[in-house]
Amino acid sequence: KMIKQLLISIVCGAAMLTVGILIGHYGITNAPSWVKDVVRDVDESLIEKFLSEVDNIQIQENLKELTKVPHMATTAGDEQTVQLMLKRWQDPESGLDQAWREEYLVYLSFPDPKNPNKVTVVSPSETVLHTAREKEKSYTPDQDDPAVVQPYAAYSPAGHQRGRLVYANQGKPSDYLLLNQTVDLKGTIAITRYGGAGRAAKAINAAPYGVIGVLVYTDPLDINDGLMSDANETYPHSWYMPPSGVERGSFNTHYGDMLTPYLAAKEETYRIPVEDITGIPPIPIQPIGFEDAYILICELGGEAAPKEWQGAFNCTYNFGGPGFKPTSAFNNRLLYKFHFNVVNFYPHLQFRSAIQINNIKILNDVKLDIFNHEKIKNSSNVMGVIKGSVEPDRYVIYGNHRDSWVHGAIDPSSGTSVMLELTRVLGKMVKQGKWRPRRSIIFGSWGAEEFGLIGSAEYTEQYFTKLSERTIAYINVDIAVFANATLRASGMPSVQNVIFKAAKQVNAAGLESTSVYDNWIKYSNRTSPAHGTIPRMGYLSGAGSDYAAFVHYLGITAMDISYTYDRSKTNARIYPAYHTAYDTFDYASKFIDPGFVSHQAIARTAGNVLIRLADSLVLPLNCSDYAEILEDYLKTAVNLYQNQLQVKHISMGKHPLKRAVASFRSAATHLDQVILSSDLANETPLKVRRINDQLMLLDRAFLNPLAFPDKYAFRHVIWASSSAGKPTFPGLADAYAKAESSGQPRDWDKVHYHLSVLSQAIEGAANTLVDVI
Repeated sequence: KMIKQLLISIVCGAAMLTVGILIGHYGITNAPSWVKDVVRDVDESLIEKFLSEVDNIQIQENLKELTKVPHMATTAGDEQTVQLMLKRWQDPESGLDQAWREEYLVYLSFPDPKNPNKVTVVSPSETVLHTAREKEKSYTPDQDDPAVVQPYAAYSPAGHQRGRLVYANQGKPSDYLLLNQTVDLKGTIAITRYGGAGRAAKAINAAPYGVIGVLVYTDPLDINDGLMSDANETYPHSWYMPPSGVERGSFNTHYGDMLTPYLAAKEETYRIPVEDITGIPPIPIQPIGFEDAYILICELGGEAAPKEWQGAFNCTYNFGGPGFKPTSAFNNRLLYKFHFNVVNFYPHLQFRSAIQINNIKILNDVKLDIFNHEKIKNSSNVMGVIKGSVEPDRYVIYGNHRDSWVHGAIDPSSGTSVMLELTRVLGKMVKQGKWRPRRSIIFGSWGAEEFGLIGSAEYTEQYFTKLSERTIAYINVDIAVFANATLRASGMPSVQNVIFKAAKQVNAAGLESTSVYDNWIKYSNRTSPAHGTIPRMGYLSGAGSDYAAFVHYLGITAMDISYTYDRSKTNARIYPAYHTAYDTFDYASKFIDPGFVSHQAIARTAGNVLIRLADSLVLPLNCSDYAEILEDYLKTAVNLYQNQLQVKHISMGKHPLKRAVASFRSAATHLDQVILSSDLANETPLKVRRINDQLMLLDRAFLNPLAFPDKYAFRHVIWASSSAGKPTFPGLADAYAKAESSGQPRDWDKVHYHLSVLSQAIEGAANTLVDVI
């Protein structure tokens, strides 16, 4: 009986064990599909497939289509590009999950086509002695398109000003200060060159001295390496700007729609009075070509300007008398006419009058007739999305503006042509069921960027809360290709690693055996304490493109990627056809990127980064790289400011700023160790989500809405713009420069204030990286 009971127990136990094994086996193998999706990491084979399918010829055809007609914001040409983007992104075979247009009513500035802006030299009797070219010279049919807008300064006030001409270099505050010590500037018109100060600042800085109008031009020294002749040196023979080329632009200092600050510019939105707008020129300003600037500057009288003010013209750049020199062709021309008339009508006074007349001081003026006007117009963003499979509420945003000043082959259509190819390849994978990203990818084709980053700014204002809480990163590819030498990338330090990884997987343009990374490091590098010699990345410290609202207003991790030129071979501050009527498909295909292989390299690199941010189980963002840059900034600040601050009884020796940076380093190291020591594919998904949220929200911790009351929509205390020109914390650098200049106690208090702002922001950021309480 005992044996029988034992056998029954064994059989029952074996049966239960078998059932348990079977339940376990089928329970595991029949687990919901989302279990595998949750732990899925980036697929390297998919990245390889993406890289192989990016086609340079497709990019070339995209650019050809985008540049058929000029497409300035809100024009008929702009609407054509809207329809093109929608058509591509709604394509049933290679489009996105969804695409739509998002419209805003925005305040824009235009010239009057019936009354073109004029710049003339006139005599006291209103005789026109010289007229600046109103339309750029035609070399191809592109320049003859009736939709080519006359060169103008957007947001310059209309007006008719007349005065003696003076030369004010770059229109910086220091330039006007020096000029005013030599020349009485009241009632004058200043001619300035691009660079050194923002477009609007050239007029804003001038007005307090009584200057009544401003001209701005591009000096061949700054853009053409001194070359000036279109007979054989400039376009159409090379990439250099021809003599009649004029850089258009938006002459405002704030970004976003001017009438709806911090609000999305919808129809029902409150708008401030036009007279309350700030940051625009208070006096008329007009851009001209260097062929006209040459004529004006070389006729100026007065003392010679400093050596550093001299440019490429084969004459001495003088301050101006004010006005033209006595031997000027303008003055001699008028004097000859006056002398001729007197001699003919009063022959008995011939000799004597000729002597008296030769002693007359002839005062010829420069006259500005500006007919600009402002309108509220409907501008569109085109938006598209690929929905995420696991974390659809986490967004990676990829954007570029669509509008241009004229044909805009390089700015911005090089970036748009790349974005269209990137979405074609990814969209096709999605439509064929071969791939769907872990996180959602949002594509933005921004409108009215050229008027002040308007489309992207309005988008961030409309969706402020959602974007703040859900956005992983923003990738900006505006001018995809400045030239075809090497990669250029800027961004928060945390994105350095993912850009480097992507760049190592892509062949450099025209160099099959060299990676983008290896080519990049030859052109620009730095020594990192942690990584050794690495490519040098820039920082997004200004508002040069559509990353501005994402970085400075929302505190979203961002990057800007492009291909650029070898800076050891040219002094050009940007590609020379920038914002001119010569930025065409002809120019891009002949002189910027023949074969479009640099465009292809950018599409592959930016797309690789995009896939990694959207698909990686753990976000490929590195906080220790951020710590390294904060330490560099701190070191610079200590070297520059510590001694003087001690004199003012503001201590940096044991200051909380040093402790905060040390805390950040410690917290970043700790988070790195948590990630490395965890088997996150086999741990609770909530742990992965928590770590990713720490990485995603890091830059939000650096926001302080009160830190920069005089800088519209700048809230990021590490990357705000700075006028001090020092590689350190911007608020501290600017406050110190002002205090040192004024010597006022209240300004030194402001230095102390920015030390506290920085300390608490960095300490607060460090606290977000440590274990959750």
